Amino acid sequence: MLLTDLLQNVILISTTGKADIEISAIQFDSRKVDAGCVFVATRGTASDGHQFIDMAIEKGAVAIVCEEIPIAIHSAITYIKVANSADALGKMASAWYNFPSSKLTLIGITGTNGKTTIATLLYQLFRELGHKSGLLSTVCNYIDDIAIEATHTTPDALTLNELLAKMIDAGCEYAFMEVSSHSIDQRRIAGLDFDGGIFTNITRDHIDYHVTFENYLRAKKRFFDDLSSDAFALTNIDDKNGMVMLQNSKAKKYSYSLRAMADFKTRILEHGFEGMLLDMNNKELNVSFIGKFNASNLSAVYGAAVLLEQDEMEVLRIISSLHSVSGRFETLHSPAGYTAIVDYAHTPDALNNVIGTINQILQGNGRLITVVGCGGNRDKGKRPMMAREAVDGSWKTILTSDNPRFEDPQDILNDMLAGLDAVEKTKSLTIVNRREAIKTACALAQEGDVVLVAGKGHEDYQIVQGVKHHFDDKEEVRNCF
Repeated sequence: MLLTDLLQNVILISTTGKADIEISAIQFDSRKVDAGCVFVATRGTASDGHQFIDMAIEKGAVAIVCEEIPIAIHSAITYIKVANSADALGKMASAWYNFPSSKLTLIGITGTNGKTTIATLLYQLFRELGHKSGLLSTVCNYIDDIAIEATHTTPDALTLNELLAKMIDAGCEYAFMEVSSHSIDQRRIAGLDFDGGIFTNITRDHIDYHVTFENYLRAKKRFFDDLSSDAFALTNIDDKNGMVMLQNSKAKKYSYSLRAMADFKTRILEHGFEGMLLDMNNKELNVSFIGKFNASNLSAVYGAAVLLEQDEMEVLRIISSLHSVSGRFETLHSPAGYTAIVDYAHTPDALNNVIGTINQILQGNGRLITVVGCGGNRDKGKRPMMAREAVDGSWKTILTSDNPRFEDPQDILNDMLAGLDAVEKTKSLTIVNRREAIKTACALAQEGDVVLVAGKGHEDYQIVQGVKHHFDDKEEVRNCF
């Protein structure tokens, strides 16, 4: 493809050299550069691509897209100066794959909690409705029925557009995509044509990256700011920032709620560990999901499907047959008569929601034993908050390892324990080894009790000193059974 064609939607500050040259590939990792490539020098959190421009040229790059032109330039190389290289990369990736997002209906879901559930259920729902569909999510990516391993919540711009192009080739009409705050801030989604956006909620998360909650909120809001007037924006007005998200959006605005008047209103009529009876816009249905947060997620799924002009009664019929997403309030029943729940809750708010839901169903007729940890090399400020949430709502809490990464697991647990007073500490145990922690919780459980294993959900690994080891909470619970 010609470099000029790749740059058709990119705002250029300056061009040095010929722009009508043939390009063999786009790369933003200098190690992957080959002869004929254009190298896009993006600024990352760990390194700056501008430092590797010379290396890229040595490996055969014929053009450089950057924010700063090097002092020493090569006469045979084309240099394109832009305001934001990551933004340019997204738009170039879209052009390289022939603008795949404009050829299907692309819906983005953003927020702290609920993204995976909503995206996955919309994917399942639309396939049940007879539409070939794609999914881009934390758990797994799908091109219709073909699974592709996910490494990030939102992939890099090149991978993202490649997956969307493969969806087009497979005949997909719809794609449902989790949109992380990192991907918005790093402009990985630049150049994508979204037909709709869904906001779930926003609570403290990723402060290690965004530094402040305000920065985190602004990143989420930017997604809705960038939606076109042809798109819809569906927001959760039960969240105090639900309408803030849409303040500057040009998209058509809609709302969903469990508490207030909204375009899509859901009420919980009955609930238990087997599911709920819901009222959705004055139509009753049974679902196999549990908890207010899932009622809210299903409300978003229902609303989005209706906004995408699907038959309302058929949508409700299929929603009643859907099942929970892997590691999201996944319920396992022990032969000994207690219930185990594996959930991805890894923020204080998510943990509060899950524990609150369990206690609401138990109503004092059983005890809650919670196993929880916090990831290493991530937001340290939420560690004492996580411990308090767990202890406040549980009969017994076992603090343990999550993904310690490069930190000492005991240091992480000490940070969690710092959030507890002397009385609260008597309600907790500290067991560094996660397998032993789960075993202990199951050994303590009696008939009618609930064991909550929180934090990792669908993940089937632990990262210890940077090394990935197989570890699956559900496997461990079943072994205890």
